[in-house]
Amino acid sequence: MTDRTDLRLPVNAERLWSDLMALAEITEPGRPYTRRAFSPLFAEGRRFLAERFQAAGLTTRVDAAGNLIGRLQGTDPLARTIALGSHSDTVPGGGRFDGIAGVVAAVEVARALHDRGIPLRHSVEVIDCLAEEPTDFGLSCIGSRGLCGAIDAGMLGMTDPAGERLDAALQRVGGDPGRLDEAVRTDLCAFLELHIEQGPVLEASDIQIGVVTSIAGIRRLEIVFQGEPAHAGTAPMHLRRDAALPAAATVVEVRRLADALAAEALGSFVATVGIIQAEPGGSNVVPGRARIVIDARSSHASLIEMFTRQIDEFSLASAAAFRVKRASFTTLSDAAPTLFADPLQHALSEAARDLGLSQTRIASGAGHDAGFLARVCPSAMVFVPCRRGMSHTPDEWADSDAIAAGAAVLYAAALQLDKAVPPKDVIM
Repeated sequence: MTDRTDLRLPVNAERLWSDLMALAEITEPGRPYTRRAFSPLFAEGRRFLAERFQAAGLTTRVDAAGNLIGRLQGTDPLARTIALGSHSDTVPGGGRFDGIAGVVAAVEVARALHDRGIPLRHSVEVIDCLAEEPTDFGLSCIGSRGLCGAIDAGMLGMTDPAGERLDAALQRVGGDPGRLDEAVRTDLCAFLELHIEQGPVLEASDIQIGVVTSIAGIRRLEIVFQGEPAHAGTAPMHLRRDAALPAAATVVEVRRLADALAAEALGSFVATVGIIQAEPGGSNVVPGRARIVIDARSSHASLIEMFTRQIDEFSLASAAAFRVKRASFTTLSDAAPTLFADPLQHALSEAARDLGLSQTRIASGAGHDAGFLARVCPSAMVFVPCRRGMSHTPDEWADSDAIAAGAAVLYAAALQLDKAVPPKDVIM
């Protein structure tokens, strides 16, 4: 990445980096960098962040959904709140930057405002959203779901492998599952999130800032083919009902169709077959059952619908061609694309321009807390480059200058929004 140390930024890059690296040290011994939500190490990381929140002059609390929130009070009691943040939990064996950089950058924005004694009309909040990563309860984005009222009784009753219920775990980290309605935010005028790109585009193009336009919708499809198991040595080829054959053909068709749709949508479509199972699984047994799970993502809901329809038709025809039954075609989960607010994108773009930072518009193929916050207020994101696009690995890396540049964009955008947003209005 290009050296950008000559930039004059309104944030303290050294202080930001020091906190980021200190938080990374709170990890499981022998498995860096792991700080799973609801674990003792996660609680230790939260205590570290709470101390930083308080040192930045923020009034600190944990809301009913288990989010750690720090607030810098504004001068106008009628003005809605500008929120910034991300998450501090990690996947197992994750990295030092995914989510964490967004929380620490938001703290640095608050510190920069506090240090300069800049009076804002709007209150500013830093939010560490609880459990953005998938948890042992089978649910992700727990804190941001709570902020928009998307946690129901069924979710609260989910259990982890040890048998603990989610509502009990939520209470254990300071939340209040009986008062989740109080966590829903109706007072926010904007939510801004910094994140490493988790992809190679910015680094490859030597671009410092990605202004995120959208979060891709994600649909997961399960297809099960039912044939008939047989002895691999004695079953004649022309009499076999091999369930693996239509599964294999469908895997190839997923790639072919995804390539075509990606070309049509200028890259805004991807599809992956991440689970392939053949049963009973013996090397000398013709598979009697095969299962695949497809992950399809796009910023265009119409492309996901088109993909689903064509894979439905193809897999059914393929099963018939190989004389097996397509036992099921199931949508396991379905999240619609999130389009970020144009005025917030503009504010981030203007901030990057004024700071002399190169920028581009970019879509996110991964989910983020900002996607749920967008249900209750205008939201937007800033991406910063990361080495080779690696994420969810101990090798995940972003340069100090990149993180500082992203934090500076948040800072400048917050100042813009404070001047531009009418106290009682929400940006549309």
